[in-house]
Amino acid sequence: MPVEFKLPELGENIEKGDVARVLVKVGDTVVKDQPLMELETDKATIEVPATVAGTITEVRVKAGEKAAVGQVVLVIDDAAGGAAAASKAAEPPAKAEQAEAAPAPKAEAAADTDTRAAQADEAPASRPAPVVDISRGRATSQAPAALVRSEAAQVPAAPSTRRYARELGVDIGEVPGTGPGGRIGQADVKDHVKLLLAGGGGARRTAPLPDFSKWGDIDVQSMSNIRRKTAEHLATGWNAIPLVTQFDKADITALEAFRQAYGKRVEKAGGKLTVTAILVKVVALALDRFPQFATSVDMANQAIVYKQYRHVGIAVDTPNGLLVPVIRDVDRKTIAEIAADLATVSQKARDKKLSLDDMSGGVFTISNLGGIGGTAFTPLVNAPEVAILGVSRGTTEPVFRDGEFEAREVLPLSLSYDHRVIDGADGARFLRFIAEALEQPLTAFL
Repeated sequence: MPVEFKLPELGENIEKGDVARVLVKVGDTVVKDQPLMELETDKATIEVPATVAGTITEVRVKAGEKAAVGQVVLVIDDAAGGAAAASKAAEPPAKAEQAEAAPAPKAEAAADTDTRAAQADEAPASRPAPVVDISRGRATSQAPAALVRSEAAQVPAAPSTRRYARELGVDIGEVPGTGPGGRIGQADVKDHVKLLLAGGGGARRTAPLPDFSKWGDIDVQSMSNIRRKTAEHLATGWNAIPLVTQFDKADITALEAFRQAYGKRVEKAGGKLTVTAILVKVVALALDRFPQFATSVDMANQAIVYKQYRHVGIAVDTPNGLLVPVIRDVDRKTIAEIAADLATVSQKARDKKLSLDDMSGGVFTISNLGGIGGTAFTPLVNAPEVAILGVSRGTTEPVFRDGEFEAREVLPLSLSYDHRVIDGADGARFLRFIAEALEQPLTAFL
């Protein structure tokens, strides 16, 4: 019995994406949970699994096309029956509810009326104070300890509100809802726009480009979802964060000897004893010593959110753009365990296998360009974090020691930080702590 396989809800407020690859063809037999296609979204490439077993009889999308949640992308002949159950499982909950509801115009009007009424009747004391999410220049209705409203939840907004947001050039997924259950109304969209304008955030319009074809041949290529989201995120962070970059060097001659001596042991544990793996552990110690580097700024409530967990993001260069997978609880792991985790997430990033959860929850980021080159650079803070460590290529330099020059391995370090919460002296101390921990590890425990 033919089953129309519809693109299911994939979380993270995802309504559509670009089809990166179709993994099956007409005539293929598939089993439940088998990947059918890869969908490139704003943050990652996601595998879409089958919800029913059977034979592929029709493929309605191809690589390079866009696919929306609820769209029929494949037809599967469910030889085992149960087509109705499979179709119901593939139907997005929000879409199904809309289909069973009253006619669209009335439903939209009722939803907006209910939202406005709930907002008007709600006592000011019961409404949580807004919190600025500096990664996107927005306010949320959560308590300060949770700067970002759960993006895994479906956006609760009527179609008329979504249309209103689009007309204003606002991503509805960025708007905090103050209605029942976090429902978003038009008043929330207006407040969000006011906040962006007041903070100089993403509501700006860029000047149009000239017609470059007047001077020669051009090739215009659309941004991938990942590249577009990266551009938006970094532009917002650049506008919101007063950035300072501190530079230093670490003598890693002894560290290189340590890596040579213990590299084989770490390889047996499934990783590679890289400078990055060691730096992750050193950063964990530094964050405990200087907790202001593991915070986020809450300007709306004039507060600083201190995070007690130690999840560190690692910037990874991939063919699809820059991705930042997160290694969790690095303060509780050995360097060998961190090295194994680092190898796993780096490979997943390059293979487009990162999940959305793999890239969330970081409190600090490390960007190592040493394998490519360069003497120094200014890394941009990965908001809502407040600091990022950049690493450039190590070199052999003459260092004056004990009355004479000798050749030493030197590693350039760059620390960028948010000057609203971190003072220059603290930035210098933090970076010097890291340098000294690389030079003489036991100093970190003094």
